[in-house]
Amino acid sequence: MNWTIDNLKDQSGKTILVTGANTGLGFQTALELAKKNAYVILAGRNVDKINQAIIDIKEEYPAAQLEPGVVDLSDLQSVKIFADTILTKHNRLDILINNAGVMFPPASKTKQGYELQFGVNYMAHFALTAYLFELITATKDSRIVTLSSIAHKNGKIDFSNLKLEQPYDKFREYGQSKVADLIFTLELQRRLDKLSSSTLSVGAHPGISKTELLRTDNPDMIDEFPHMTANQGAFSTLFAATENINGGSYIGPNGPGEMTGFPGFAFVSDYAKDEGVGKKLWEYAEEQLDLKFC
Repeated sequence: MNWTIDNLKDQSGKTILVTGANTGLGFQTALELAKKNAYVILAGRNVDKINQAIIDIKEEYPAAQLEPGVVDLSDLQSVKIFADTILTKHNRLDILINNAGVMFPPASKTKQGYELQFGVNYMAHFALTAYLFELITATKDSRIVTLSSIAHKNGKIDFSNLKLEQPYDKFREYGQSKVADLIFTLELQRRLDKLSSSTLSVGAHPGISKTELLRTDNPDMIDEFPHMTANQGAFSTLFAATENINGGSYIGPNGPGEMTGFPGFAFVSDYAKDEGVGKKLWEYAEEQLDLKFC
């Protein structure tokens, strides 16, 4: 089946949080879920951009149930404050979509000293998931969706280079952050299985989609490859978030090289499946963040 948003089921009664929801894939994901009657929390760094995204969604779908959320994923203290706000306001969280990300920025670090791509794409979402974990798992049949990338295929975790200890290589660091996201997805599901939890951890990637992700590097680079609109790119996320799939599934476009196409089961590298690497990366994050969950 060539799955599109026409196949997206009604989401009435569900509370869904999307990070990076003011633009690109996150905005399109939030828009389509809101149109299917979910209560959507749009999380982003800039309150004005989040509020504008809400205005834009309501112009298209006036009945949308939306809530703004402000979080700076380059600052783990901001992640904690944001999570605490969610816990205060909500008694359920059906779907957490770890969507936000950075790609190919200039060499830089998060507030806590991690290389920016690794810190935002992996560490911040690990922390957010941890802080919201009890709320998510208390919600029956809930789901955690974490976005990775076809760039994970060449990614490896260099535990001696997570804080820019080595000369910066934007491609290597991006691949490292995205394989970390997929490793996290699979390791989280292994741990949920041990808890016999009804919560699922699944992954998705958007192939090559035209968004603002390359704005800090070379936005025209995408035109060298087959690519999709941001709305089409969000199909994989929406499928992963709502369809009847197993925990640990990884969804991406089904076309050549997984660059474009309709949602299907995507390739997962052997390295991402390595349980030893999964355990080591998980324990690294726990130790760095001084928290344990699952």
